[in-house]
Formats: sequence, C-alpha cells, structure tokens
Amino acid sequence: MANINLASEGGVVNSAPQSDSHEFDASKTRTQSQLVLRRFLRHRLAMVSLGVFIFLVLFAFLGPFIWTYDYEDVTSKSYQPMSGIHPLGTTQVGKDMLALLMRGTGYSLQIALIVAALATAIGVIFGALAGYLRGFVDTALMRLVDLLLIIPQIAVAAIVVKGFSGSWYVVALVLAAFAWMQIARITRGETLSLAQREFIEAARACGASTSRIIFKHLVPNMIGSITVNATLAIASAVLTEAALSFLGLGVQPPDTSLGVIVLENYGQFMNRPWLFWGPFIVLVSLSLAVNFIGDGLRDAFDPRQTKVRA
Repeated sequence: MANINLASEGGVVNSAPQSDSHEFDASKTRTQSQLVLRRFLRHRLAMVSLGVFIFLVLFAFLGPFIWTYDYEDVTSKSYQPMSGIHPLGTTQVGKDMLALLMRGTGYSLQIALIVAALATAIGVIFGALAGYLRGFVDTALMRLVDLLLIIPQIAVAAIVVKGFSGSWYVVALVLAAFAWMQIARITRGETLSLAQREFIEAARACGASTSRIIFKHLVPNMIGSITVNATLAIASAVLTEAALSFLGLGVQPPDTSLGVIVLENYGQFMNRPWLFWGPFIVLVSLSLAVNFIGDGLRDAFDPRQTKVRA
C-alpha cells in the first residue's frame, strides 16, 4: 500500500510539496526572432560559412590598411615566386598579388552587395504590388518580368558595360537590372497567399492605404524569404560579375575584381599556379559561403526543412 501521511490535526491528507516553478514558465518563452536566431546558430555549416564570409570581408576592407604593399605599387621584379615578402608572389608588372587580391575582393563584394540590395528592393516592391493589387496590374507586371527573363543577360550587360567605360558601379547597376525578376515572382506568390489572411482584411476594414498594407503588414511577414533571396542574389552577382570580367566584358582597368585577376593570370596556370589559384579559391569560397549562409537562413525561418531543433 502506498504510504499516506496524515496531518497531526484533522487527519487531512498532505499532498506532494508544490514546486515554486511552473512547468510552463511564461518568462522563458521565446519570440519568433529568438527562435530563428537560435536555429540559425545551431546550423553548423552556416556558422562556418559565416566565419569565412566575415574573414573575407575583413581581408578585403581591413587588410589593405595592415598589409605592407598597396595594390598599385610596383614592388619588385615580375613574376617573383611566393615568399615571406610576397606570400602570393608578384604579377607580370611586379605588383604584389596579395595586395591586388585584397583590392579585387573588395570590388567584387561591393558589386555583389549593391546588386543584392537593389534587386531585392525592386523585386519586393514589384512582386508585392502585383500580388496585392492583382488584376491588370498583376498581368502587366508579370508579363514585363517574363519579357525581361528571356533577354540574354550576359549579352546585354556586356554591351551596356562597354558603352559606359566598365566602371565597377556601372557593372553593379547593370547586374541589378537583371537580378530582381526572380525575387519579384517569389514575392508575388507569397503576397497572393498573405493577402487572403484575416489581418490583411482587418487592415483594409480599418481604412489602411495600399502602401501601408504592403510595407507594414505584407513585407514584414515575408522577411524570411526576402532575406534568403537577398543572400542568394549576392552569390549570383559574384559569379556573374566574375564571368563578365573573365570574358573581358565586365570591370575594366583601373578598377579590378576577382574575375579580372583570374583573367589576367589564367595563362600562368601551369608555370605559376599560385597566381591563378589564389583569386580562384577566394572567388569560390565567397560564393559557397554566401550560398550556405542562405541555406542556414532558409532552414532557420522554415524549421520544417531542417532537423535542427530550436
């Protein structure tokens, strides 16, 4: 028989001691942003990639202030081998390859970030307007997107960049002009779904304007997909810029980029491989790091796609 403890007075059965802490402590509940951050921090590959990305950013923008040589300095004879003075050797004209690589990485990052910011802003606005207003506006905007998607991006970008001297910011603007269409289509699809929700109907009933509904109610509820697509736009811009520059149709001297450096040194692939593999490894590492960060953000915002628990 179970032991029953009776009180000394009145014979009242004493229940088990009550704990001061409740099973569900409201003070320990997490907000949505905390859950997303927790899932993202537990994504190991995304964390490693974030570390690589931060290192490359510091390498590109802080490195030139620390490193001995400037990217424009003719520091030594041409094609010096790797050494303590020149860890990646020197180029054909005697420039330090490490300093040149810092400069090229910086330009490639600037182009990619500008492309991602502009493409995301344009794509979200166009997609949200098409999905919310529907009807004629939706049809017109989506047919415009379909038309732009069939235009050969590389060919048009090459013509425009050549016509405007090939400055790095021109390359960024041209790439952004072709990078927003996919974001617009994804945003439109999500907007069509969200526009039928009760909180949007309530906002309409309260007399909220179209701009307020889009920017105060719809866009904040799409922040997950917007963030993921922005990171993927960065990776895509890095590779597209490198492809244009490698073909000689992108960034033009005196500006430089990773694609330009690879173009200038791919002929040394056999004789002086460090001149080719240095910028190539940085280019691939940057692209992969941003892609894996995007994967981590996608899994964090949509836990159904990951086994990482919050």
